[in-house]
Amino acid sequence: MHKAVDTPSVIVHKDPRIDLLVKKQIQINEETSREARRVGKGYRLLVLNTNSREEAAAAKTKVYTYFPELKSYLLYQAPYFKLKVGNFKERKEAEDYQEKLQKHFPKGVFIMNDIIELKLDKDKEAEAVSRN
Repeated sequence: MHKAVDTPSVIVHKDPRIDLLVKKQIQINEETSREARRVGKGYRLLVLNTNSREEAAAAKTKVYTYFPELKSYLLYQAPYFKLKVGNFKERKEAEDYQEKLQKHFPKGVFIMNDIIELKLDKDKEAEAVSRN
């Protein structure tokens, strides 16, 4: 007579689409981290330097409303909130936006040297990837 041995086991019926989702997430993670590594020297515009969080948030909203193409960066360096905008590789481009922004921020908009996020065009990126 044989005794039945109780072995714990689980049968998993997995939807094959889960593997596709995992692969897609890996691709998104790689692209996101690759973007984060693309930085270099350039210019940003200092739009506001204030100790009022509300004033800083209102300024950020104003920039987004009138200049949605510009990325804004709200930084806190105690006790001040600094609102910087843009990722300008060329000073001339920063100067053009400085003029436009000063109409909305009469206290002054200042060009600053900064480490900016660089955008590589898709052709150069594809070429770089094919070489590696």
